[in-house]
Amino acid sequence: MITAGQMRAARALLGIDQSRLAELSGVSLATIQRMEASEGNVRGVVDTLTKVVEALAVAGIELIGEQQRSEGSGRGVRLRVSAVPPRPGTG
Repeated sequence: MITAGQMRAARALLGIDQSRLAELSGVSLATIQRMEASEGNVRGVVDTLTKVVEALAVAGIELIGEQQRSEGSGRGVRLRVSAVPPRPGTG
């Protein structure tokens, strides 16, 4: 579904930290930290994984799976359009 590397790359493309991703997805910061610290595919409760993937999609992230068409090879992320509003007071 999503790898820890994809989560970190997606956050980097959006310019958000783990705390902001937790807010956007409605899951705890500790859960985001655990997910990003895992190796390979992120494992966890399907509902939690779905919330994170959906939050990234709403923010403009396209996750690229192993066999999905892209310019490169392997897994990755693609930024379509960023729809994440900055936090108040940060820009």
